[in-house]
Amino acid sequence: MRTAPTILHLDMDAFFASVEQASKPSLRGKAVVVGGLGPRGVVATCSYEARVFGVHSAMPMAQARRLAPNAAYLVPRGGLYRAISEQVMGLLRALSPLVEPLSLDEAFVDLEAGGAAWDGESARLAGERLRADIRAVTGLTGSVGLAASKMLAKIASEQAKPDGLVLIPPGTERELLGPMSVRTLPGVGPATGDHLRRAGIHTVEELAEAGEDELVRLLGKAHGHALHAMALAHDERPVVAEREAKSVSVEDTYDVDIHERVRIGLEVQRLADRCVRRLRGAGLSGRTIVLKVRRYDFSTLTRSETLRGPTDDPAVVREAALRLLDSVDTTGGVRLLGVGVSGLADFTQEDLFAQAAGEAETGDEEETAEEAAREPVEPEERRWAPGHDVRHAEYGHGWVQGSGLGRITVRFETPWSEPGRVRTFRIDDPALERAEPLPLVQGVEGVEGVEEEERVEGVVEAAEVSEVPGVPGVPGVHGASAV
Repeated sequence: MRTAPTILHLDMDAFFASVEQASKPSLRGKAVVVGGLGPRGVVATCSYEARVFGVHSAMPMAQARRLAPNAAYLVPRGGLYRAISEQVMGLLRALSPLVEPLSLDEAFVDLEAGGAAWDGESARLAGERLRADIRAVTGLTGSVGLAASKMLAKIASEQAKPDGLVLIPPGTERELLGPMSVRTLPGVGPATGDHLRRAGIHTVEELAEAGEDELVRLLGKAHGHALHAMALAHDERPVVAEREAKSVSVEDTYDVDIHERVRIGLEVQRLADRCVRRLRGAGLSGRTIVLKVRRYDFSTLTRSETLRGPTDDPAVVREAALRLLDSVDTTGGVRLLGVGVSGLADFTQEDLFAQAAGEAETGDEEETAEEAAREPVEPEERRWAPGHDVRHAEYGHGWVQGSGLGRITVRFETPWSEPGRVRTFRIDDPALERAEPLPLVQGVEGVEGVEEEERVEGVVEAAEVSEVPGVPGVPGVHGASAV
């Protein structure tokens, strides 16, 4: 059992919102909420200034607007967040070969495995140096926890928030854990927590006093044994180097339920094509095609089909997804669609077209062009998402504060400037165009060419849980509130 506090847990502070504040000087120190802005959107994350009003992650966006009506409400920029996350993960990998990402903004590091620390003092120095390096490279802050186990390191980083470092000295673990809620321990969610509460167990100390036999009786052998060990501050889980992707998927949540079967089919094909682009971008292929459908009543159905071999062919994935759709009753409407590929490999099996009924190699490009022509045209307002980057021929770089009614409002500023001025243009102004995000720290590269919307599940993108509206054609004014 490890005794030195050389397991590090890093958790970036309010990551998405902090990126937006760092890139937009006018939002620093202000309440910022990032997430889906449609009627069904949820909060992905929010700044600490917004949390004062009771806003928190996974909250319905409508509720957040009621609690903090004057906050800035922005659409996520997933590609930018991933690029900055990779900068942070690169700093972690420089410390040790054993880095275990949990999400875009969170990871464990085994400092001892990389020779970066061997006792409490060297671990603290490594943690402080990491925090300084993160600030220098990204301009952002992260909280660091140091302990002899993953469980305790994560608890320490929570205590360090925001922008701090906490080290749990060896020998103090039981004293620290005792008064904490059982919900503090890994594996104790709402259901397990309620079950323990009904048994009169509320704190970690009470969990330890209950004994292993009682916990096995209450929770089963595996869960009871594991929780009893953690209550005694025993956590032998190793830091596991970055996991391979288990699946690649994309999905869209729609502001208004889709009822027309033809439209649903077109959306599934569009999602399949996006998924394949992401798959090919990662140099992967997959055998199992997965369709996800959330219906009007919030019931969620998942269907899958496994092919004879792995593929990255868009026609094969499209047709498999459509076959799966045939088995789903969409009467009443659909609020979410998703297409994924699992069973990943780094090679493809040739000549898989025979698996798709009625296939022929000729005509695919023409059919795709016809399908694209039938898709609804994205309204101009939807092209200008609140928070996204733009460039004007005369005024330079800025970001969208809001759009609607044929107008777009832009604040012209950069991450390195003073708060900028706001100007309004016609939505079709030829001098205005979408732009790539700028680096948060001047002179630091690494955010150009970011790609939005798609995600790889099972690696570091698991934190991206926002529902971003994906259906074009919904009128209205979309924008960040005045701040």
